[in-house]
Amino acid sequence: MDDVSEVGGVSEEPQRTDHGPLAGFTVGVTAARRADELGALLQRRGATVLHAPALRIVPLADDGELMAATKRIVDQAPDVVVATTAIGFRGWVEAADGWGLGEALLERLRTVELLARGPKVKGAVRAAGLTERWSPASESMAEVLDRLLEEGVEGRRIAVQLHGEPLPGFVEALREGGAEVVGVPVYRWLPPEDLGPVDRLLDAAVSRGVDAVTFTSAPAAVSLLGRAEERGLLPELLAAFGHDVLPACVGPVTAVPLQAHGVDTVQPERFRLGPLVQLLCQELPGRARALPVAGHRLEIRGHAVLVDGELRTVPPAGMSLLRTLARRPGWVVPRAELLRALPGTGRDEHAVETAMARLRTSLGTPKLIQTVVKRGYRLALDPPTDAKYTTD
Repeated sequence: MDDVSEVGGVSEEPQRTDHGPLAGFTVGVTAARRADELGALLQRRGATVLHAPALRIVPLADDGELMAATKRIVDQAPDVVVATTAIGFRGWVEAADGWGLGEALLERLRTVELLARGPKVKGAVRAAGLTERWSPASESMAEVLDRLLEEGVEGRRIAVQLHGEPLPGFVEALREGGAEVVGVPVYRWLPPEDLGPVDRLLDAAVSRGVDAVTFTSAPAAVSLLGRAEERGLLPELLAAFGHDVLPACVGPVTAVPLQAHGVDTVQPERFRLGPLVQLLCQELPGRARALPVAGHRLEIRGHAVLVDGELRTVPPAGMSLLRTLARRPGWVVPRAELLRALPGTGRDEHAVETAMARLRTSLGTPKLIQTVVKRGYRLALDPPTDAKYTTD
């Protein structure tokens, strides 16, 4: 997609927004946990979501990393402990019991500010004979984070029972605030058992079938890049991220694996899912191509078009033709070139005529595309802006 935010001659009239700011865009979601929440946020704003969990999460029954984190907490009390899942908290206490550290851990947890993410976690905390200092009724980690940041975290030592996939933005925000964060990993990240969704996302990304891919953890980014490398698609994926597919990360820690490959990412100022979605609502429409055509405002999105603010869904073949015409708006594009742009390129130029007829029907305004007899087709770019594009 071309980075065009304004085009001379485009109508300044208010555009319809009832379709949602992300309508016409497809967004890949790599999260394993909270994917439903992120997907719902995107869909409510009009996006088509392609979910491809790049990780699966398995509990750690007996793991050296969890044991080491437990010993650190027993030996040196943190100021705050955040319990995030009931099953994870119970598993942590049970694992500590198995190592002979159970009583010492519980005794330590009695002396710290213990926060429970919600009612289920609070139940697990109390079942262990402990009492939480505070718990939000909403079960929202965002509310827990707000409380901690309002109290001030600079110089404080905060232990966080991790979900498995690092909490989107939570740990990053605490560290940004000056806290020392001790992660308590009660789950391990492994590649997904079913690689089909990941492969479909990779294929869609390299073919520009998605407009953005979201990352809420560094391990998910590592996993997706690793799978691309296994399939020999890493150079193509990096090229897509460099130009047409927007990689959006919940925070700077999540972005590190991508940046190590030279990929520039976008990140919200607040490291949370809501701001991540809002960032996409700004970035993707800003990257869409907008043109004044036959007296109308034509905005080309991922798999749809806005005509004077009205969303028009366009078949893949039609989008391929439209993008080809839009590369040189107002110029005649030969049928042979349009044929090459069609998915599954054949030799019969009649396929162009068929796809063009469907495209015009989808747009609902046939005069947007003009037929130039014996030559090809052109976008009917409005005369005042023709000169702007003659050097393209």
